[in-house]
Amino acid sequence: MEAVTTSVMWFRADLRLADQPALRAAMEAGPEGVVPLFVLDDHFWGERRTVRQAALVRLLADFDERIGGLHVVHGDPAVEVPRVAKAAGATSVHVTAAPTPYGTRRDGAVEEALAALDVPLVRTGSAYAVTPGRVTKGDGTHYRVFTPFFGAWKEHGWRAPAAPAESVPWIRPEGRTHRIPDVEVPGGVTLPPLGEEAARRRWAEYLEQVGEYDDVRNLPGRDETSRMSVHLKWGSIHPRTLLADLAPLRSKGADAYARELAFREFYADVLHHRPDSAFDYYDRRFKAMEYDHPGDDLNAWKEGRTGFPIVDAGMRQLLAEGWMHNRVRMIVASFLVKDLHLEWTHGAAHFLEWLVDGDLASNQHGWQWTAGCGTDASPYFRVFNPTTQGKKFDPDGTYVRRWVPELADVPTKHVHEPWLLDEPPAGYPAPLVDHAAERLESLRRYEALR
Repeated sequence: MEAVTTSVMWFRADLRLADQPALRAAMEAGPEGVVPLFVLDDHFWGERRTVRQAALVRLLADFDERIGGLHVVHGDPAVEVPRVAKAAGATSVHVTAAPTPYGTRRDGAVEEALAALDVPLVRTGSAYAVTPGRVTKGDGTHYRVFTPFFGAWKEHGWRAPAAPAESVPWIRPEGRTHRIPDVEVPGGVTLPPLGEEAARRRWAEYLEQVGEYDDVRNLPGRDETSRMSVHLKWGSIHPRTLLADLAPLRSKGADAYARELAFREFYADVLHHRPDSAFDYYDRRFKAMEYDHPGDDLNAWKEGRTGFPIVDAGMRQLLAEGWMHNRVRMIVASFLVKDLHLEWTHGAAHFLEWLVDGDLASNQHGWQWTAGCGTDASPYFRVFNPTTQGKKFDPDGTYVRRWVPELADVPTKHVHEPWLLDEPPAGYPAPLVDHAAERLESLRRYEALR
């Protein structure tokens, strides 16, 4: 009797069927059947429920329905993946490579456990157009500055999107499975449409206006960014797909958008080479800087009660949508580090808790850029003035009024400086700090560090 050849496709942040090389490899290795596996990993699935967990269960439910049943288990992947592979009689387990620090350790442990069953863990592709670690200087070292990385990244190039996986022979092994859990969205956050179909629909819509991207991307009041970050975070769409669609457009906006995709890949590359920088300083000198102890000021920042309209609007948007406009992310980050003198790690942790698109590499290194301690870092003496930033990028106050209702009726002249009104708006706090004084204090601390 001829042996049945099956495989396991262990899904992680790649819940899609289009442009999915790992799944195509699983189909080739297991023509008689592919187990669609997802492990609710103990590492991520603690008692505390986050916005990202709420998003994940919705993605799982969507994918479960699309393929007619996702095999979900809960526990340690090094235990559960081999158990499922053995139950299915699989000859191989397939994954999209995960280059994050934890992903590398986890997959190494799973690979070792599978080896005891003589079953290989096959890594195919990654979540990036160019897998982290592939773009290097002539001497083999990695890039620490974005601009030369960007040039080398474009020169390296990437493969065309893989053909969609169709007519997959899905099978489900016998044995215990785990119901996809119900997770209430913390704080009543309104999640965006999620899943592969939602991602492709949103991208098709945005392509119609991407030519304007470079002109409007810094204007939060226009709300005309693509919001594809959440779909890239969860792998509902692959950046290769986006780059392939952008390539023939040859517009300033399309080029600017591709550059932002490259920034995502740059930070992933940085994290690949410096895994310690996920939660520690890339430039370790800044660990010695004088920082304040977080207290009520940190809570005021988190809740959008600083008295600086553009900062408060951004923080309230985060709590309402699990998302924040990128320009505003930089403004609120600068305020935390350089006006409140708090370590960037406090802000980065808050973002990871609330952002539905919370990507470890982009989040941590974006914060370090603002704090001056990262790669290609913003010079520490570049301190964002929240009032000036508000006037420049939200000139008519549309964004502020949308998220700070206390300022809805404030004249445009004062919407970014409500403290100048004869009668300050009821219920809106006075400025938490004097920006001019805190800027000088921030520079003093930097000079002391030097």
